[in-house]
Amino acid sequence: MKKVFHKISAVCMAFVVMFTAMSFTLDAHYCGDTLVDFSIFQETETCGMEKMQMPESGKDSLSEKSCCSDEQLVVEGQDDLKTSFEQLTLEQQTFVASFVYSYINLFEGLDENIVLFKDYSPPYLIQDVQILHETYLI
Repeated sequence: MKKVFHKISAVCMAFVVMFTAMSFTLDAHYCGDTLVDFSIFQETETCGMEKMQMPESGKDSLSEKSCCSDEQLVVEGQDDLKTSFEQLTLEQQTFVASFVYSYINLFEGLDENIVLFKDYSPPYLIQDVQILHETYLI
């Protein structure tokens, strides 16, 4: 059960990292105040109002504003996932140095195995204690 929980949590954390690092663009096309089309991965389709407007003979066609508008929302992903160890503060450097020192010294052992009771023999068994007290391990 514990292995399954660890695997599920690892997959969930991988998806969280992937979705925070991913960026996407949301395109929306409005005709007046009405949303006509929106798209995430491709360009939006227009409503066709741009083709229907004909320029008048006396006015410049570039000065007229269209009733349609396009909006684009860009969501940027996270780019700085890997932190640099060159920019550590003094407190962080002190913590890392003390952690490494204590971790290395944790596994240092004695130069030789010292057995304190090797010169002593065990006591003589006069009577079997389990049978004397009638205690049996089952």
